[in-house]
Formats: sequence, C-alpha cells, structure tokens
Amino acid sequence: MSTGMLLAIIILVAAVVIVIGVAAALTVRRRRLRERFGPEYERTVEESGNRRAAERDLSAREKRHDSLDIKPLESGTRDRYTREWTSVQSEFVDRPEDAVQDADLLVTSLMHERGYPTENFEQRVKDLSVEHGRTLEHYRSAHEVNALSIKHEATTEQLRGAMVHYRALFDELLSNGGQARHARA
Repeated sequence: MSTGMLLAIIILVAAVVIVIGVAAALTVRRRRLRERFGPEYERTVEESGNRRAAERDLSAREKRHDSLDIKPLESGTRDRYTREWTSVQSEFVDRPEDAVQDADLLVTSLMHERGYPTENFEQRVKDLSVEHGRTLEHYRSAHEVNALSIKHEATTEQLRGAMVHYRALFDELLSNGGQARHARA
C-alpha cells in the first residue's frame, strides 16, 4: 500500500470520527435542551421553523438566565406572598376580573422578588422558560385571559381558568421552582 493511499485512508477515518463526534455532541445538546425546557423546546422549534435557530435561541436564554441573580425566597417573604395570594383568590368571588388582574400583578411581583426582570411579558416568558418551561403554558394562558379581562371580554369560566393557571406558576415560583441550588450567595 502506498503512502498516498495510507494517508487518504487516515484522513477519511479522521473525517468520519469528527462527523460522528459532532453528531454525538449535537444529540447530547438537543437532549439536554429538551430536558431542561420541556414543552417550551418543541414550541420554540415550531415557532422558529428551524431546529438549529430554536436551539440557538434556547441556549441564548440559558446564558441570559445564568447572568441573572435569581434567588430563593426567605420563609417570611414566602408567607407574605401566600397571604397575598389567599387575599387575591378570595377577591375572585365578588370581583373576578379584578382578581385575575391582581393575580397577574402578584405573579409579576413574585418574579421580581426572585430576581427576574419584569420589563415586558415576552422577555419574562423567555427568562422563565429556562427553569419553569413545564409551567410556562399556564402563564401564557392566564396572560391571554387577563388581556381579555381588561377589555371586559372574558367569561367567568375563562377567569376561573386564569386563576388556576396563575396559581400553577405562582406555586412553582413560591417554592423556588426546586431550583434553589442555582441561587447565588
């Protein structure tokens, strides 16, 4: 076998090994993103229409999230928010639209208290998606009903559903979403 032939075989084998390594790395990355973001992974892929672009977006969300100072709540703060939620929930009987709007404000306040920026809804969703991707659809649904409620276009059943949706995210944020290990000292 000539040196040229041997060199060609070595280059071909090296190229195959590199391709396999890259494919394996992409598969591991995709699996990690799917596990971390849950249903938000598929939603982002569907919205972007391009898996690679969606994965870049999700990775960018992770980087932004890592730069935030997300912190667990102290027990006294958790107790205060629990009392506030109870008050908002009891308001629902007499003033359901106001209760939904107050629930939105309370969830936003809780996010802020934990360290999430709260400048606009779309950014809040992206920031929450990193640690709360499995609960995020609740937040989107509640937010849509809240927008209807502001215009007095939501039914009582929609308003009730919004309270349930807000409660799902509220509970997760209140319990630190099981993510206290990511808190910065």
